[in-house]
Amino acid sequence: MDSNPMVSSLLNKLANYTNLTQGVKEHEEYEDRKRKEMKVRYETRMGTFIGVYLPCLQNILGVILFLRLTWIVGSGGVLESFCIVLMCCLCTMLTAISMSAIATNGVVPAGGSYYMISRSLGPEFGGAVGLCFYLGTTFAGAMYILGTIEILLTYISPNAAIFPIEHDDPLAMLNNMRIYGTCIIAMMAIVVFVGVKYVNKLALVFLACVILSIMAIYAGVIKSAFEPPDFPLCLLGNRVLAKRNLDICAKYIYNDTINEVLWSKFCTTTNDSTTCDPYFIANNITEIQGIPGVASGVFLDNLWSAYSQKGSIVERNQTSSAAGEGHKTYNQNTYVLTDIMTYFTMLVGIYFPSVTGIMAGSNRSGDLKDAQKSIPFGTILAIATTSFIYLSCVVLFGACIEGALLRDKFGEAVSGQLVIGTLAWPSPWVIVIGSFFSTCGAGLQSLTGAPRLLQAIARDGIVPFLQVFGHGKANGEPTWALLLTAGICEIGILIASLDSVAPILSMFFLMCYMFVNLACALQTLLRTPNWRPRFKYYHWTLSFVGMSLCLALMFICSWYYALIAMLIAGCIYKYIEYRGAEKEWGDGIRGLSLNAARYALLRVEHGATHTKNWRPQILVLVNLDSEQNVKHPRLLSLTTQLKAGKGLTIAGSVLQGTFLDKHVEAQTGEENVKALMTSEKTKGFCQLVVSPSVRDGLSHLIQAAGLGAMKHNTVLMAWPHSWKQPNNPYSWKPFVDTVRDATTAQQALLVAKNIDTFPTNQERFAEGNIDVWWIVHDGGMLMLLPFLLRQHKVWRKCRMRIFTVAQMDDNSIQMKKDLQMFLYHLRLNAEVEVVEMFENDISAFTYEKTLMMEQRSQMLKQMQLSKNEREREIQSITDESRGSTRRKIYSIPRPGEQDSYSLLSNDKQLNEAQAQLIHDRNTASHSAAIAKSSNAAPDRVQMTWTKEKFTAEKHKVKDLNAAGYRDIFNMKP
Repeated sequence: MDSNPMVSSLLNKLANYTNLTQGVKEHEEYEDRKRKEMKVRYETRMGTFIGVYLPCLQNILGVILFLRLTWIVGSGGVLESFCIVLMCCLCTMLTAISMSAIATNGVVPAGGSYYMISRSLGPEFGGAVGLCFYLGTTFAGAMYILGTIEILLTYISPNAAIFPIEHDDPLAMLNNMRIYGTCIIAMMAIVVFVGVKYVNKLALVFLACVILSIMAIYAGVIKSAFEPPDFPLCLLGNRVLAKRNLDICAKYIYNDTINEVLWSKFCTTTNDSTTCDPYFIANNITEIQGIPGVASGVFLDNLWSAYSQKGSIVERNQTSSAAGEGHKTYNQNTYVLTDIMTYFTMLVGIYFPSVTGIMAGSNRSGDLKDAQKSIPFGTILAIATTSFIYLSCVVLFGACIEGALLRDKFGEAVSGQLVIGTLAWPSPWVIVIGSFFSTCGAGLQSLTGAPRLLQAIARDGIVPFLQVFGHGKANGEPTWALLLTAGICEIGILIASLDSVAPILSMFFLMCYMFVNLACALQTLLRTPNWRPRFKYYHWTLSFVGMSLCLALMFICSWYYALIAMLIAGCIYKYIEYRGAEKEWGDGIRGLSLNAARYALLRVEHGATHTKNWRPQILVLVNLDSEQNVKHPRLLSLTTQLKAGKGLTIAGSVLQGTFLDKHVEAQTGEENVKALMTSEKTKGFCQLVVSPSVRDGLSHLIQAAGLGAMKHNTVLMAWPHSWKQPNNPYSWKPFVDTVRDATTAQQALLVAKNIDTFPTNQERFAEGNIDVWWIVHDGGMLMLLPFLLRQHKVWRKCRMRIFTVAQMDDNSIQMKKDLQMFLYHLRLNAEVEVVEMFENDISAFTYEKTLMMEQRSQMLKQMQLSKNEREREIQSITDESRGSTRRKIYSIPRPGEQDSYSLLSNDKQLNEAQAQLIHDRNTASHSAAIAKSSNAAPDRVQMTWTKEKFTAEKHKVKDLNAAGYRDIFNMKP
């Protein structure tokens, strides 16, 4: 802008930040118009009570409370049921505390729980857990709809069933649920499509029914203490009879008249003979009160569990019965039977979905006025309210209702009435109607929140094929996401069993809650500067306990469902990692990785690298052209083939100039190098240096590249193509200086000649040889390179051949055997060839290196060292053999440097006299350097092989040459 803004104006701009540039009149007008629109939208948005508390309350107080809680108390007993409810409520409360801390650490837009997880744990974790939570929310809608249909067809209007419901035909009920469920999904989808505000208005009506139903339950408990309701149970012995078409609970009517309805259930007449069930004959019919009241003392009878097998008869444990199991000819409608096998972990899986509504408010965070304030307060208050209701209901149900009636899931012993409705006051219909509208409202809430969650994931672009679901109506309603949600919800309807769908939901929700706790604990422990939540009542130990509890509940409910859910989340994670968009959200996983890397670097820094752990950590020196592209891309291909994704790789380059002038070109060059590394699958780092001279820049890279112990130990560079230029007699000097810098830094040097002819990573050699000319013992580096190359697919089918040089009078056969034994100890498979050459064909440098190793071996024998000591000494020689080359180069006297440079620039064949002259100078300076090092470390023996010693020793130890070579090749790796 033309003038400096006032402080208030600046703060206002920050509060209403947009991506439009300021200072333009049209943009300012657009901002004013958008601000007015935002003000209108802000006025229509929801607060804590309507936006968070009521949706959470309605989702939590749903289908499980009215349809399954009494059955859970009857099967598990009061103690175990109380533990189940307390454990699940504690899990959700700890999750809510962690969620509150995350929600108040910044702005929470639409997407709620997904947004919090993805921004805390990264796009991979966020996408995987977000999609799992979306699936869980969608199937939760199916569960609520199934509960609605069960209430409708079982307790409100059984005659409305399309397929007649028979006790011995369970498929009829499932088919009815499938048909009615499809119709109800279509109706709810239309309501959600019309607008979320209508859902909110209906939610208030539904919630009023829920509150009235709960009040009716508490009123019925109080009334039962003074006047218990009359709901008798009919028992045959200790077995509960189903009261379908059974009006009179007695064998005889008016003394001698038999109860034909009852006798017909247990007796069969054939050919004037009547056969009755022995159990029916041996036991009497009794009638007890199904709801004896809170003061009856039935609480102690219901204290312990009463698990049963599928198809077993519901029995009253406190009533004795005569012997006789009876035959199976009786009608299946006679007794109350259990439809599934019951056990503790199964009850946990069925109950847990009842407490999964805690995210209902956060899923609609985009519709809230102040999400940071509403989400924590509304969610925690809703959990506290519902936890009290659930825990108190467990105790009150066990204290008021007979245990046999509690285990009657569908109320067959009380003429098909809802068990919890028999306790309510003033009428069971209050509970029936209230539970019906409660499940309807919870289904609407699920169909409202799930599409918005999917829309938030799609708009982030982390899953490419979901981007179409980010679009919607002009007002932002997720139309396409709603259609997909309705389709997935239909899958849950086709399952048509509430007890089968509930454990699946538990897995997805528990996984989501586990990662919410992990996100909070991780952010707290990392202590990132951006972690400043306004909600202060949290601690990382609470989050860790919540995470552990969620993981334990997953495997308690169903270990195989838990593994399947983790597998689904893992597949989504790997897909997002492979195909998803790159996002940088400052997530905690990245911070954890940085802390782990820092810790590992500090640990590695304290100790020296052992020989067993040594591997080439390569600094690749690449050249850039005028367009900042890499001149020799095959250098990175060779690096990938050498590394096979292991160890450290640094692609370094130098741009000549000053950083102020070349920073744009440097950034472009770095991006080009990184792009090439990605295409060549070279895993490593890029470091580009701007320096006034290329020579100084290369020296700086060799010295300073890497961090701590993660530094390179090998330099890879290409052979210069135009190092001999007539107009520049010193064009070779940068290359030679780079070689000398690498030697001074005690690093291995690899120079690739004709690098452009090297194979790419896509080529595959069906056959071929990798030849190594092992002239000078270098500690095994030449042996290691072909081994590393053969680990890559390009060179995998190639064979390795080792060539070594011997004089004409040496024992070549023995040398070959020794070298084969040496390769055997190195665990390398290679062919060995010994090439015999005349003395004049072998350079003086090779003689000196090889024969110096021979003389050292002979001296060790003269010292009469043990075999182990001799092997350790030889190993120390091997480890320092690379350094000898570097000491020779820098032991050349300064006046003789120009002679060496002239030798490099001469393109003719060197004659023997010139080689001998260079050798004399090198050996003289080398002797001085070794003598100096001997004064500093007198405990180590240093030997120098001069020309005179070579001539004298040549005839003296000719017969010992073979033994000397054996000592070299017997060195263990």
